[in-house]
Amino acid sequence: MPAAPAPPTESWRNWAGNQAASAVRITRPGHADEVAEDVAAAAAAGRRVKPVGTGHSFTGLARPEADGVAVDLGGLGRLRHLDVTTGRAVVEAGITLHRLSLTLAAAGRALTNLGDIDVQTMAGAIATGTHGTGARFGGIATQVTGLELVTADGSVRWCSPSEDRELWSAARVNLGALGVVTAVELQTVPLFALRAEEGVSTLERLLADWDELADGTDHFEAYWFPHTGRVSTKRNTRVGLEALAPLPAWRAWAEDSLLQNTAFGALVGIGRRAPAAVPALNRVAASALGTRRYTDLSYRVFSTPRRVRFVEMEYALPRSEAVAAIRAVTEAVERSGLAVAFPVELRVAAADDIPLSTASGRDSAYVAVHLPAGSDHRRYFSLVAAIMDGAEGRPHWGKLHFLDAAALRRRYPRWSEFAAVRRRVDPDGVFANAELDRVLGPL
Repeated sequence: MPAAPAPPTESWRNWAGNQAASAVRITRPGHADEVAEDVAAAAAAGRRVKPVGTGHSFTGLARPEADGVAVDLGGLGRLRHLDVTTGRAVVEAGITLHRLSLTLAAAGRALTNLGDIDVQTMAGAIATGTHGTGARFGGIATQVTGLELVTADGSVRWCSPSEDRELWSAARVNLGALGVVTAVELQTVPLFALRAEEGVSTLERLLADWDELADGTDHFEAYWFPHTGRVSTKRNTRVGLEALAPLPAWRAWAEDSLLQNTAFGALVGIGRRAPAAVPALNRVAASALGTRRYTDLSYRVFSTPRRVRFVEMEYALPRSEAVAAIRAVTEAVERSGLAVAFPVELRVAAADDIPLSTASGRDSAYVAVHLPAGSDHRRYFSLVAAIMDGAEGRPHWGKLHFLDAAALRRRYPRWSEFAAVRRRVDPDGVFANAELDRVLGPL
């Protein structure tokens, strides 16, 4: 039987527009066996393969190489199985976190934690170590109990704690380096609600009460508005469904869509044209966020729409280093003369046991900085990175940073475990690209 013709070449770019590729052969399989065929054909032709989802990573981890093959996982978006007794769900890799949350809620189940954006595919979210916040809760990858992936030889493999444990352990945060994940088994929890309490505080009070706030609330996060002493805080407490008291639809739209997206986007646009106005604009933005309390289904509280496009850098720090590092960042930004229109996001997470997770082996605090898409981010991000690197910070794999494998290796005690699995399942670097060569080292 003759081989199928190679797909025509297309262009690819990510959500923020800072990563792009041309002359890429994009396949759109609908099942795992079709993924296996695509990978085997590409490997036989000497082409590198990259799985791609919604493009919400800012680094080049998912960037296909010229004349390489991009496996678009959008056609693998189904819930394969849900065991209502154990709560184990098997979902295909291309399902978005938002769609998965809706599907699980209809069956009375939920993910135990989510990030503040839910447009990513499941495979992309775990590949880069996507996380939410909560001192007792880990990232999305900590909920993974099994994985199906296509490796470089075109075989479809299943791994779990009882079946190829080493591959399962490494593949939970895999950077797209081990194969194309086609399905994920997750431990879900009964559907629950969150009581959200949002308010405004001062930076000094936040830092003084940091540990009390982080440990005293199920899910705590804060946003500092540069050039002001003000912060917005969010405290989410897990409660039963009987406590539901959501915001009226008109108010949710006005505050989450109109205020936090349309109006904020307008302020950012003004700030880009008139940098001197940014401090005053930030004071307006901080003042516009008042106090509100409501209770809604967990996924509706965890995640909010983000329609203002940006680029981002985020570091995970040891919890013990958080206050000093946050203070150093705020002081450095004020001394720099930079005009920073985006808030600085602050979160926490529990330690986990995943080799390349940013929270591997240590309770962590996260500091994230943003700039509008298309901005020159290098000076601001370099300033913050110097502070984070001095505190043994680990950069988020899907967000911009300046470190290479030599520097990163020293920050991950279990680095060699991941490297050994990678050599075993992809010895010829079928899934490598320039970014993986930089952050993991070439095979």
